[in-house]
Amino acid sequence: MTKKVLFICTGNFYRSRFAEAVFNFHADQRKLPWQAYSRGLAIHWADGVLSPFTEAALSERQIHLSHTGPGRIQLTKKDLESADLRIALDRAEHLDMMEQQFPNWTQRIEYWDVPDMPAALPEVALPAIENQILHLLDRLANEP
Repeated sequence: MTKKVLFICTGNFYRSRFAEAVFNFHADQRKLPWQAYSRGLAIHWADGVLSPFTEAALSERQIHLSHTGPGRIQLTKKDLESADLRIALDRAEHLDMMEQQFPNWTQRIEYWDVPDMPAALPEVALPAIENQILHLLDRLANEP
């Protein structure tokens, strides 16, 4: 049975989509029974389907865009309920948003500390996410 990890960010345009694709690519390579999907807390904050920074970073890593969803999707309660693991990409940015939109879920989410631009540029943020993903995959591979 495949378990699901949900990556949450603001626009579901940049960081969460990168996390989703990197996770799915490496989980598939490692043959782990996990699949990622991503959602945004405020998808109206960004225009377009996918950040060009995300596209470029995935291309550099030879990770096909099929490892991320086809578009940006707003987070729902059903998404939170469907996930076995929920990760918000930046505690400072997303904790308040979660408290406003889904107050019963704030303590059931793992929070990372990868800020959006301009606080962290893509050449810093995306490798930080990739590093967190690789550690997460190691952790999941070692779970009973």
